[in-house]
Amino acid sequence: MQWFGKGSSNVEDGRSSSGGKIALGGGVGVIVVILGLIFGQDFTGLVSQIPATEQGEVKKGAPTDEQGKFVAGILESTEQVWGEQFSSLGARYEEPTLRLFRDGVQSACGNASSAVGPFYCPGDHKVYIDLSFYDELKNRFGAAGDFAQAYVIAHEVGHHVQNLLGTSAKMEEARGRLSEVEYNKLSVKLELQADFYAGLWAHHAQNLKDFRLDAGDIDEALNAANAIGDDKLQKQSQGEVVPDAFTHGTSAQRMYWFKKGFETGDIKQGDTFNASRL
Repeated sequence: MQWFGKGSSNVEDGRSSSGGKIALGGGVGVIVVILGLIFGQDFTGLVSQIPATEQGEVKKGAPTDEQGKFVAGILESTEQVWGEQFSSLGARYEEPTLRLFRDGVQSACGNASSAVGPFYCPGDHKVYIDLSFYDELKNRFGAAGDFAQAYVIAHEVGHHVQNLLGTSAKMEEARGRLSEVEYNKLSVKLELQADFYAGLWAHHAQNLKDFRLDAGDIDEALNAANAIGDDKLQKQSQGEVVPDAFTHGTSAQRMYWFKKGFETGDIKQGDTFNASRL
């Protein structure tokens, strides 16, 4: 893919600072929506009350290094696509902030180590990512390519869209009244919808004046979706598949919903919660 824009200014670059080896943390009732790509599971059980200390400057605005410019460009394209989508719904899109960090970070959802992978915090409307995750995505999961990286950001922005549309609030309300197994089923639907939104972004981004898809880009995204399916990750890590423990969906499901979003470009087609098939 190629992006010719200036890049979003909604970036906070804290890579020069360090949270050190901090533990996950947060107050009572904190909502954490974690992508958990690396491990394919919910890390809320690791939450602690241990505070983190970050030192160093957090720079605001589009970064100037190549990796930083890349993610700022992807974020800018999501702003344009979702701005148009919300306008068509008669609403205004509130742009999220992308926070770059190294090792650990403080968020409104608590303190997070880079081990949790990229995540979205509804408490401060920010997407958090340690860019070393992209090395993990390539080397551990075999999901290389710039569009695989773009898919990760688009998926997290999809969680922001869910937050703005009220879906995340409904999920949190359901958390307190459902069993773990039943809640996991809802979590799968939430994650698959974020995959659909990532595909929808790709559909419309290809029509932006500053954006161009290259041959093989969509295959890179599908390869990433396939690599991080719950069934594949469970098989690799524990030698067996436990469907009741799924939180993100199978490889086939994740590819299906990304592809559906890309092929239709229609937000109305992404209701995973009432879909006849996942």
